[in-house]
Amino acid sequence: MNNSVLPTPQESATSQAVPRLQLLNINKSFGGVQALRNVDFEVYAGEVVGLVGDNGAGKSTLIKVISGAYIPDSGDILIDGQKVAIASPQDATRLGIETVYQDLALCDNLDVVSNLWLGREAYRTLIPRVLKVLDETEMERQTIEVLKTLDVKIPSVRRPVAALSGGQRQCIAVAKTILRNPKVVLLDEPTAALGVAQTRQVLNLIRRLKQQGLAVVVISHNLHDVFEVTDRAIVMRLGQRAATFDIKTSTSEQVIAAITGAEYRDPPKQETL
Repeated sequence: MNNSVLPTPQESATSQAVPRLQLLNINKSFGGVQALRNVDFEVYAGEVVGLVGDNGAGKSTLIKVISGAYIPDSGDILIDGQKVAIASPQDATRLGIETVYQDLALCDNLDVVSNLWLGREAYRTLIPRVLKVLDETEMERQTIEVLKTLDVKIPSVRRPVAALSGGQRQCIAVAKTILRNPKVVLLDEPTAALGVAQTRQVLNLIRRLKQQGLAVVVISHNLHDVFEVTDRAIVMRLGQRAATFDIKTSTSEQVIAAITGAEYRDPPKQETL
């Protein structure tokens, strides 16, 4: 396994002319219901994009298309400008796309190291072609390395996940994906049900992912978090891409108007006395 768990700044310095991940004219139907209609989507290396919209807007379906859980009826998916086929979650992982869902998929009874390496443990050979044993030392070393790189602070990597806070558990779920050297990380409601301090911890982690040159997509209903940590917000409405906002030059009122389908109006000016 490559010991470099995250790209170097030189490796992450990619041209903004080509998105790290791009979707073109994606359509997906379930029976008579068209969940996605001619959807375009893009996220660049070193960028955080917020994917927002009301329930049923198509956000989850779009993410499941990217992650390989759904196969689109039509449309193209490109990685670094090259057309790819994603027919399963394994395909997405092979292409460098990792998804952290709300349930986190962690085993509470296992410690941090065991959770990060579950299903792809490192081994060392004692007798060639005869006997291999778990390389606990190497797995612990790489676990500490990736947590340090992401600035994740926990008391011990040998502590059971059940003993960690909600924010720490979210960070461990993200660190688990980072060990696979991804290009794109999808985060589904990463701050849902977290307290103020835990939310701050997760938002700082997202900033670290951006600094490492990863393309990050955050699905969230919390516009405060979206405006704090993302570069752009893409609004889904009724299965279509309704609007795109540059966070630096936009307001939450404009985003809410796009989500609800209302017409945005600037607030009236106050009369001066």
